[in-house]
Amino acid sequence: MKLGPKAAATALTVSAALALTACGGAAKSSSAAGAATALTLGTIQDVRSWDPAQAHVGHILQPYQAVYDTLILREPDGKLSPMLATAWKYNAANTKLTVDLRSDVTFSDGAKFDAEAAKANMDHFKKANGPQMAQLNAVKDVAVVDTDTIDINLSTPDPALEYFLSQAAGLMGSPKALGTDGIKTEPAGSGPYVMDKAASVKDSQTVFTARKDYWNKDLQKYSKLTFKILTDPTARTNALVSGQVDATLLDPKNGKQAEGAKMKLAANEVDWQGLLLLDRDGAKNPALQNVKVRQAINHAFDRKTILDQVLLGQGTPTSQPFGKASGAWTEELENYYSYDPAKAKQLLKEAGYETGVTLEIPSIPDFQTQISVVQQQLADVGITLKIGAALTNTFTSDVAGQKYTTMYFSLFQGQPTVAINQIISTKALYNPFKNASPDLDAKIDAVRNGGADAGKLAQDVNKYVVEQAWFAPLFRVNQMYYHNAKVNVTPQIQQAVPSIYNYSPAK
Repeated sequence: MKLGPKAAATALTVSAALALTACGGAAKSSSAAGAATALTLGTIQDVRSWDPAQAHVGHILQPYQAVYDTLILREPDGKLSPMLATAWKYNAANTKLTVDLRSDVTFSDGAKFDAEAAKANMDHFKKANGPQMAQLNAVKDVAVVDTDTIDINLSTPDPALEYFLSQAAGLMGSPKALGTDGIKTEPAGSGPYVMDKAASVKDSQTVFTARKDYWNKDLQKYSKLTFKILTDPTARTNALVSGQVDATLLDPKNGKQAEGAKMKLAANEVDWQGLLLLDRDGAKNPALQNVKVRQAINHAFDRKTILDQVLLGQGTPTSQPFGKASGAWTEELENYYSYDPAKAKQLLKEAGYETGVTLEIPSIPDFQTQISVVQQQLADVGITLKIGAALTNTFTSDVAGQKYTTMYFSLFQGQPTVAINQIISTKALYNPFKNASPDLDAKIDAVRNGGADAGKLAQDVNKYVVEQAWFAPLFRVNQMYYHNAKVNVTPQIQQAVPSIYNYSPAK
């Protein structure tokens, strides 16, 4: 079934708020049918499983894009465009999204992409308990209308669904491979590249070659694509400067070395960094149940000094987890928690913790310096920060399993419902203790049903979590992505690393 011209236009014209939040995108190029070039990217960690239902976002979405197309494609500027879906349209109640699909696509194992394949992927995604399973929480079921049309039925409106279909939830794998052991180690998708398993080494490098029968040659700009796994920023810097990789993500200090070697910078303010105060009901750390303790933690930090000294000023101090592009950001919340050690101590006294509070967090390899400074500033007001073992590739399941009551982390500031689904709702990965209140639930429901007013309505959600000190944001940071002169790179809005479609050989 083909949606009409009006529906196709609707599919291409999305709200500005939604358009500024997601990952994915396309940089146009001439046909790459005769491409004979190679691209090597430095990445921070390896893929845990190639099952598309186990895909993550941010830095880790990129390698999945090599082998899996998404239903919807996200351009570098945030615009949503057709990919495996050619058009899509909501019903009047925003509880059913009808999606028209391409009929000329096959997977790398020969299986055909059609409505049954799309349904199989979404059903599998909902059942597989992957790190981004919350992306389809609002999906009640997926119905096949005909061979190239599906209806995605929702239990409640979700303004972020189109965005999610350009992310992990939109990745389409071969229905023949879904649920098998084989797809965990070797992907089977319809994307522009196929894995060269013989040349790939776990936790070292993953190599892909251009798929000969790929349906969209404009997105296939290289004959070979390699991801080198380099967890240490110094190692990534050395690899870039020496020519082992063409592009990678660095921090401000290592970026100075890259700039000295004439590497080019694509800066993009994407994430906020700070403490996630996860155990707000005090299930494992009773002190965190008291809002005054959480507020004291916020007042302990000299955000600007930390930013200037640790990240060389590359970012903006903030007290709120929503970014400016979301519509939920407000000026009054930007500096809601001033640096005030005396007030922090007074709040601890009022909460009955004058003798001190202890927080335990995991170590994170790239954030040792930030964590060390945070530890010192908390100590200055009587809060002890104990640093435990480092996060591993299983950290998402560890977070979901309530292993951590507090953690220092970096999370992107997206469109309101995306952020709510990620860090605030009771189904959010980064709300593992399922903290909630009737007041907050009502505010979230208003956002989900708010349509074009979702951003403004989300200001109330933002205000609630800031006042209740659900988090201790420190600053929004510039993601500093460097590349050499052999490659053109278009930054991806609201994403630390570009989508793979955003690279092309320099002329």
